[in-house]
Amino acid sequence: HVQLVESGGGSVQAGGSLRLSCVASGYSGVMNHMGWFRQAPGGQREGIARIYSAGTTTYADSVKGRFTISQDITKRTVYLQMNNLKPEDTGMYYCAANFFEFSSGGRGGHWGQGTQVTVS
Repeated sequence: HVQLVESGGGSVQAGGSLRLSCVASGYSGVMNHMGWFRQAPGGQREGIARIYSAGTTTYADSVKGRFTISQDITKRTVYLQMNNLKPEDTGMYYCAANFFEFSSGGRGGHWGQGTQVTVS
């Protein structure tokens, strides 16, 4: 079965950077698209970045210019480079694949367990 494992979360001061990684396994071929979502404490899950296998990307307005999603298809890995982090970026970050409704917080597809990002 498909597994997505995130890593790279942690605590950082405002203005700092983190790089999240998500390694996918348990399937053949290539995922049509993968992405990152986050859920702040007490908040709803939101889509923040998406990348298609061909390389097309989409970002939430809140992270444009600060976050970059990328992929290494040969390694089945998706990355999220987060720069100029702000306290409002705090939350649990989830990797997902082949999901629906990115702009509404995502549903369906395959999901990882999440990695915590805390910005103070």
